[in-house]
Amino acid sequence: MPSTTETISIAAAIAAATDRLGECSESARLDAEILVARAINMPRSYLFAHPEDELDESALQRLNETLQHRCAGMPLAYIMGSKEFWSLQLQVSPATLVPRPETELLVELALREIPRTAAWQVLDLGTGSGAIAVAIASERPVCEVTAVDASADALVIAQQNVRQLDLSNVRCLQGDWTAPVAERSFNVIVSNPPYVADGDAALAALAAEPDMALVSGDDGLDAIRRLSQDCRTIIADNGLLILEHGNQQQAAVAEILATDGWRDIACVDDYAGQPRMTSARPKASKNDHN
Repeated sequence: MPSTTETISIAAAIAAATDRLGECSESARLDAEILVARAINMPRSYLFAHPEDELDESALQRLNETLQHRCAGMPLAYIMGSKEFWSLQLQVSPATLVPRPETELLVELALREIPRTAAWQVLDLGTGSGAIAVAIASERPVCEVTAVDASADALVIAQQNVRQLDLSNVRCLQGDWTAPVAERSFNVIVSNPPYVADGDAALAALAAEPDMALVSGDDGLDAIRRLSQDCRTIIADNGLLILEHGNQQQAAVAEILATDGWRDIACVDDYAGQPRMTSARPKASKNDHN
């Protein structure tokens, strides 16, 4: 990129940014377009209609700063401060995971279970940005959705998303998994918990995202063990628990749930054909848990 004392056209800026991002992004051209549009505070469509327009000094400075962050490994969503999920534009920050497209299947499975007019109690554990909770709440406005996270910083973002989407049926609570809702009962419980093993090589590519939302013990299953045990006491009779997990953990997750007495355990493949979501129901009677 040129220095901030020079000028450069939009087309040239995109080309230069694409070259610079080539070694640090799998979507270099798209990232470049998004960052150039951000630098001039215009939609991407403007770039294609006005490729000859020039970036002024302040726009070039903004572009160079964001390119540095992107090349240092910062996710594009953190740079932009937002990410689309379930056709909703959500705020994100380094205190939250970046919502992934595959997690939309978790929302879809929950919505299949919840009748459109049912005033059910729904719980999202480890809500992060609130993506799952607000997506369900937006589709099932009669339901009451409770979103829990241990991170106060993450909950700030979740609450901002609730307000931004003007959702009156979402309540955000801080606490350790089920602790804030231990006396309640839920028809559907969903969670995208941390499930990466400590020391996993995959963590290198996720260094910008919060460890507490990613890592869960030596085998990556500590959080799922905790959820399997604790959710038994707060799920309604014939309620549904849905968990996201790694694409090689389905057998271990099923064994954990079966050992804790869950029934109707089923794994569902994500949109890429990977086994990523497991659902289960409690025993026929909660008295059997004792």
